[in-house]
Amino acid sequence: MRLFHLFFTTLFLSITFISAQEMQDYTKDWEGEFKTATTLNFTLKIEGLNTQNSVFKISNESTIINHQFNHSDNNLIDINIDDTLSFKGELNREHTEINGFIKSGLLLYHTKLTRSNEGVFIGKWNIFIVDKLKSKAFYLNIENGNGESYEAYPIFGDNRFTGTWCTGFEKNKNIISFFDYKTGLRFKGKLSSSKIILDVNLGNKLVTQVELTESKEDWKIGEFTSQNDSNKLPVLNDGWDLAASEELNKEFLLKMEDSIKLNALENTHSVLISRNNKLIYENYFSGYNSEIPHDTRSASKSISSAIIGITIDKQMVTDEQQKLYNFLPIEHQNADDPLKKEISIHSLLTMSSGLDAVDFGTKRKSYATEDNYQQKEDITKYILEAPMLSKPNLHANYGSANPYLLGVIANNVTTEPLELFIDKNLFQKLNITNYIIQTDNKSTPYFGGGMYLTPRDMLKFGQLYLNKGIWNNKRILSEKWINKSFNKYHILENTNDKNEYGYLWWHKTYVVNNQSIKSIEARGAGGQYIFVLPSLKSVVVITSGNFRNGKFQQPETILEEYILPSLLN
Repeated sequence: MRLFHLFFTTLFLSITFISAQEMQDYTKDWEGEFKTATTLNFTLKIEGLNTQNSVFKISNESTIINHQFNHSDNNLIDINIDDTLSFKGELNREHTEINGFIKSGLLLYHTKLTRSNEGVFIGKWNIFIVDKLKSKAFYLNIENGNGESYEAYPIFGDNRFTGTWCTGFEKNKNIISFFDYKTGLRFKGKLSSSKIILDVNLGNKLVTQVELTESKEDWKIGEFTSQNDSNKLPVLNDGWDLAASEELNKEFLLKMEDSIKLNALENTHSVLISRNNKLIYENYFSGYNSEIPHDTRSASKSISSAIIGITIDKQMVTDEQQKLYNFLPIEHQNADDPLKKEISIHSLLTMSSGLDAVDFGTKRKSYATEDNYQQKEDITKYILEAPMLSKPNLHANYGSANPYLLGVIANNVTTEPLELFIDKNLFQKLNITNYIIQTDNKSTPYFGGGMYLTPRDMLKFGQLYLNKGIWNNKRILSEKWINKSFNKYHILENTNDKNEYGYLWWHKTYVVNNQSIKSIEARGAGGQYIFVLPSLKSVVVITSGNFRNGKFQQPETILEEYILPSLLN
């Protein structure tokens, strides 16, 4: 009887503990380790294409997804695994490779699957951007615990990933669950008195499991040193011709490198320079390298401009004077304000639509800013309902709602998925394969920014514009479009420097040794810059991580104080 009583007492205490767990008891920092540093680096395979046994596989150390799909004998491959995970791609004419996108969360990860001798198409997918985690450490911060409610944020021992965006926090007895709507990963944790067993899932399939215990010390989020010697440029067969940097004044570059390594030039991740169509300088810092796509933020607005240029070059759009309303879905062509019907593609390209859509630089709270519209169910409707502050084409104020509407136009005029159109007509022609496109809440490429590109590929894009639309002797954009893009249409009235502005390209003039150097620039938050310098026949790329310290314009200082003097000798 005593044993019987002890058993039920223990069982009762266990049940009581499970049902009585409250999240304030777990509001702390937790830590564990992945099994390997490549747990989140996946191999993709398509087997048996154009047979009755077509299979799509995702694996790391073991197979995670093994999904049979039907595929008719055509070039478009469309695989829906579940409501959070899919693959869409196109088979080339030679049937040797598939260029496509894994859709997971908000991101479209481009991947190229190459046909093996056995007829299997093989590619790779790095869901957390980096080619390999520098640390196996995994951290979980649980915040605002109160009864059944809480928030939880996974963090990695690698400071190169830009973070998770978690939501959907739920609790059922001793089980918590939430998901990262950026990458699409789902997390499920089992709570006990001293640990959390956390499952990391892709769709409904287990990727890995981590045992978490309470953190006793401060987290160590990777501190890394420079990876590359700037005098030894890596040969990647990506279309760049390499040249020695003898024509540069290395004294200035060495000073720059020392300042970056001492963190006097904070959070600088890469610096690259081309001249006369050749890559002459390349260096990476803080553990970054040539294989890691960098978050370009709004610098990819200039890429959005290029996509509009391609649709005009192909006569899918007559010209940029056409009105926005000609391209809107019927349900959005109902504005009462006649001024809105005067908004043209030119207005959107020059930030001069007149819509109350200002992202920064004003004390007045604007209507259609990114923070306001990103979570709306119908973003287009919300932006179009913004008040008009002026007639179109009179005043320019920087914001992301204008290029967002350009994406609506591009999506309207393309007959294939917009991401495949972008890949086929721009990135494949630039031999760019390792990149990521951010989407809106309807899984359409977001033209307001947020692409991830390697710095080398950012440099290619700048070189394309320096070369008037030509890359490696092949025309990709018309010279007419480049000239229009680099024209000066308005002054951005809500910027400190009151920069002149083209078709989603910034203008600035730098003065070095009493010499004025004109630069046309793609710019992104945190310090992501592509500088096109026609007078020096050069392009400069700088990527950075200054997202919260206000030093997002630091690359302009680097250019003016170090790079331009080195180019001018």
